[in-house]
Amino acid sequence: MLDDTDRRILRQYQHNPEAGTAELATLSGVTTATCARRLDRLRAAGILRGNHAVIDWRALGYEVEVSLRITIDKTQPRAFDEFMHDARRIPEVIEIQTFLGRVDVRLSVIARDMAHYQEIYRTAILTLPHMADIEALMHVARIKTDEVLPI
Repeated sequence: MLDDTDRRILRQYQHNPEAGTAELATLSGVTTATCARRLDRLRAAGILRGNHAVIDWRALGYEVEVSLRITIDKTQPRAFDEFMHDARRIPEVIEIQTFLGRVDVRLSVIARDMAHYQEIYRTAILTLPHMADIEALMHVARIKTDEVLPI
């Protein structure tokens, strides 16, 4: 699947995504043409899914992060789909994860402060359909956040 050249390119790209193809090629020890072809192939294979801005939501005034662990009442056939549809529409929900086990869904919710969180919780979260149980975990500290893979 990936050879050493692909891994070198990906390693350099992860650490310097702003680099142009020529600079990335130099850092990876390949020609610019080889680097461009490899990047195109990695994109076509879905390994590189694109570039995106990483915005620090705290810098925009969001000080509270809460993780909500939710169990869905699955007695209704479309419960999961209806819950997901509505949860996606809440702007302050920045991440949705699904699980197998006692907890079905985890929502990551951000808010400006506790009053704002309470408003989101009462007007948006508690109105989500088919919730059987909900547990809130207040985020205290982010110890590690790294999207760099050990390639």
